[in-house]
Amino acid sequence: MKLRPIKDQVVVVFGASSGIGRETALRFARKGARVVVSARDAQGLDTLVSEIHEEGGYALAVPADATDPGQAQEVADTARRRYGRLDTWVHTASVIMYAPFEQTRPEEFRQVLDINLMGVVHGIYAALPLLQEQGRGALIVVSSVEGRQPFPLQSAYVASKHGLEGLLGTLRMELKRSAPDISLTNVIPSSIDTPIFNKARTRLSVKSRGVPPFYDPAVAARAILFAAENRVPEIWVGGAGRALLAIKRVAPALVDDAVARMAPRLQRTDEPRTEDSPDNLFHPLPGHATVRGGFGGRSFSLYTWLQMQPMLRMLLTWATLGGVSWVVRRGAEPARSRIGDGMPARGRRRIVRRRVVHPRRVQEARVGPIWGDHTHNGATPRRAPWTAVERALAPSRPPTVLSRLGIDGR
Repeated sequence: MKLRPIKDQVVVVFGASSGIGRETALRFARKGARVVVSARDAQGLDTLVSEIHEEGGYALAVPADATDPGQAQEVADTARRRYGRLDTWVHTASVIMYAPFEQTRPEEFRQVLDINLMGVVHGIYAALPLLQEQGRGALIVVSSVEGRQPFPLQSAYVASKHGLEGLLGTLRMELKRSAPDISLTNVIPSSIDTPIFNKARTRLSVKSRGVPPFYDPAVAARAILFAAENRVPEIWVGGAGRALLAIKRVAPALVDDAVARMAPRLQRTDEPRTEDSPDNLFHPLPGHATVRGGFGGRSFSLYTWLQMQPMLRMLLTWATLGGVSWVVRRGAEPARSRIGDGMPARGRRRIVRRRVVHPRRVQEARVGPIWGDHTHNGATPRRAPWTAVERALAPSRPPTVLSRLGIDGR
């Protein structure tokens, strides 16, 4: 069963007060969807709903903390009460903390896991029954490239994203049997220019940031909207993260060593920040209800765009397979058919006459002596009929009448 067009959908965006979630909610509303936005930051949600209404869209704000399963359930129930159903659930809520593992307190580590991992679990528990009632729908979760490649100074964040990868992989396999018409998409962004870094708790004495290059939140939002209408298991946002993973397949130790050496420096800015600076780890941080974080980001990713062009990807795949097939066939051609390409026929014949046959092949092909030691009716010894070796060494030419009779015509 096909997913509904966005203009006919009821969409929940959890984590919509800033960053990717905010940009995604705005784009859903502009395309005509009924949007329910949720996050801990009620003030940020109010400004978002006002912006959507000013543009003529439909939106409803439900402040909620994803770490509380009851509040996540209330968001889903509100969407059904207000609009009658739920078509797409987008979960973008996430926090990050920068500190060496030894300097990360257990309660801080647990809070990151509760928001980034258990928050998604609570959201799926709330949304999945409503999607099953509809018989179709989409679950879209924003993970991170750190779910595939660890980075230093982010032990809690990396652990949460690795757990998320396992959760989504397992759930996708189960849904294939129990609810095949429900799509589950893992959106895997590289570093995105959002306020998450401005709100992060840090013990590095400076404000932290993601590892460059950065991509604009619009790149991620376009990928999410694509997943709301198309069944795709995952979409990479930005080619940088995908390239890193491709290199790691070939040289895993080299990539890990490079990341361990370079990432601590790349994750630091020149802006001082103390451990006591306000952050959003345990409570929402007002004043950051924006889409972008001020780091600058690429507005387009060719790799992400190609993932959203299934016909073009199919054509490129067939073209690649055709090219590989041609190379294989070309390499399998006998050397004799390639000798002297582009030369006159006489030159090619000379080269063919001079080719070398391996001694072992000569020995295996010998069926009799090349020079006979017998006589024919008392005549002088003559050359024996052609052997397989002679035929192998002789240039290609049509058989003559004498050769057919076994008589040497030379």
